[in-house]
Amino acid sequence: MSILSPPFPVLAMAGSLPPGPVWRLTVAQYHEMIRTHILKDGDPVELLEGWLIVKLSKNPPHRIATRLTQAALQAVTPPGRYVDSQEPITTANSEPEPDVAIIRGDTRQYADRHPGPQDVALVVEVADDSLERDRTIKKRVYAAAGVLVYWIVNLPERRVEVYTNPSGPSANPDYASSHDYAETDAAPLYIDGLEVGHIVVRELLP
Repeated sequence: MSILSPPFPVLAMAGSLPPGPVWRLTVAQYHEMIRTHILKDGDPVELLEGWLIVKLSKNPPHRIATRLTQAALQAVTPPGRYVDSQEPITTANSEPEPDVAIIRGDTRQYADRHPGPQDVALVVEVADDSLERDRTIKKRVYAAAGVLVYWIVNLPERRVEVYTNPSGPSANPDYASSHDYAETDAAPLYIDGLEVGHIVVRELLP
């Protein structure tokens, strides 16, 4: 049985700490927990800013939007990249599992490691109940890692939020630029600074 069988502590935000001493994990320690099966495949957690954060459950609209986003991006992603879904990306202190990502190269080249920020052209989080988390801790993680483009497919407000120009490691990591695209808009897709296509927001929404 996994040591993470409920109940276990939930840290909704990196700043929400329980009283008393706490233990923060490095990425190497997190990987060792996976290797030794302390964490098991399917345990609903990801490492964000050194904390084991419980992933929120997915409802049908989230599942549909994730699949629609993956398909829409696959249609315009150029050769030399592939579209992945809900798989790890390793940063200095985190290992998020974005709903969709565009990764450099071929999936076989990552046999001995997960993609890192240098391998990622775009990360996408599909947000419903997770909207606050995706706008805060997830955005910090991706900005600190230098992920060039971050999208939030915002289901409650039926729009796509696009964040660019990451700060990289800093006291308050963030993206310097943001733009919201409404349901009838077409959001441009940039890879390595080049526009490779447009995605109509309506095509990503359930």
